[in-house]
Amino acid sequence: MNPVQWTHPPGLPSDRGAVATVGTFDGVHLGHWAVLQEIRARAEATGRRSVLVTFDPHPLRIVRPEHAPLLLTTPVEKKEILAESGLDWAVFISFTEALSRYEPRRFVEEILVGRLGVEELVIGYDHGFGRDRQGDPSTLQAIGRELGFSVDIVPPVSAEGEAVSSSRIRTLLLQGDVRGARVGLGRPYSIRGVVVRGEGRGRGLGFPTANLRLAERDKLVPPQGIYAVRGVLRSGTWPGALHLGPRPTFKGSPPSVELHLLDFDGDIYGEEVRVDFVEYLRGVEPFDSVEALVRQISQDVEAARRALEVDLGEITGGGLP
Repeated sequence: MNPVQWTHPPGLPSDRGAVATVGTFDGVHLGHWAVLQEIRARAEATGRRSVLVTFDPHPLRIVRPEHAPLLLTTPVEKKEILAESGLDWAVFISFTEALSRYEPRRFVEEILVGRLGVEELVIGYDHGFGRDRQGDPSTLQAIGRELGFSVDIVPPVSAEGEAVSSSRIRTLLLQGDVRGARVGLGRPYSIRGVVVRGEGRGRGLGFPTANLRLAERDKLVPPQGIYAVRGVLRSGTWPGALHLGPRPTFKGSPPSVELHLLDFDGDIYGEEVRVDFVEYLRGVEPFDSVEALVRQISQDVEAARRALEVDLGEITGGGLP
């Protein structure tokens, strides 16, 4: 299987037909992954090309911006995750007002069949696309019978008794339940930021921190609090503790995203760091003195270390995906 290839132009090589799926795929969670593996298997069995069709920006940014969700995955993150899928092609289509007015049949006929050569379409059970999401599974099956391609539906994937969905994962993250979100995603939820110079307070307290400037406005950030995390640097992955939100002990200090990497000593200013959330530890709270704050930070670091050790045991023992 060739590495995933990305395309923004409207066509693919026409040497063979395609087994495809289409959707926003925000989060590329376990339910999405089931669809992707299905099209990959069917494409390999029939000698066709496996193709994912997705959109940027999220369609609701165009049709109902006031209802547009915060993203679980930015386009860059989505590409990184999809690179592990084994698909032949990922087609990123710019979602515009003009495209939002396409009826399902027009989208299927012009783009999926006409430009991408789709001969088999695989979709999730709750799929919907086209104007006002009219392209539900039954509509697509009817269009497929008319235009000569098959439509297959992948049933829901459940985790902890709930059907996995992007909206469910967003709800968990907004509640601070990063562990529950991870179960549905099949990997830790992550954010990214560039390391910038801060006030240097962490180093003065004995716990140097990397101050992160988050770049993506539309990316969902979990609630304020202290988290056990892993920091992914160019040099490798390090266990850590993350402060997210206000700093009430220091009056007048703005909110911050501060990452303390355990047992790490290096200069990473200007580097982009990925932060993988493992466990919510506690909320943000004020302290009467710097000494009290230092004692709490020490306890937070040890709590993060324990949580990360337990998490590593769960992973190697075949627990969480």
